[in-house]
Amino acid sequence: MIEKEVITINYALALRIRELLKLKNMSQYRLEQNSGVSHSQLGFILKNRNNSVNFKTVIMLAKGFDMTLLEFLDSPYFDCEKLEIE
Repeated sequence: MIEKEVITINYALALRIRELLKLKNMSQYRLEQNSGVSHSQLGFILKNRNNSVNFKTVIMLAKGFDMTLLEFLDSPYFDCEKLEIE
C-alpha cells in the first residue's frame, strides 16, 4: 500500500498561491495590491513561516485572484486526507 504525502494546511496554502501566481501570470506584488494582504504577511505564508492563517486572509487571497473561495480551495492540495490538522 502506498502512503499519501501529508502536508500542513499552511504549506498547502503556500503551494496553492504559488500555483495560481504562475497560472495567472501574476506577481506577488499584484496579488498584495488586489487582495489587501500585506507584503510581510504574504511573505510569511509563502515561506511557510506562519503558524496559522485566519479564514479572512484566505478569503482576501481568493478575491485577490478574482476567484470565489470555492474556486480557490478546489485543489488537490486541500485534500483533507493529505492535510495534517492539529
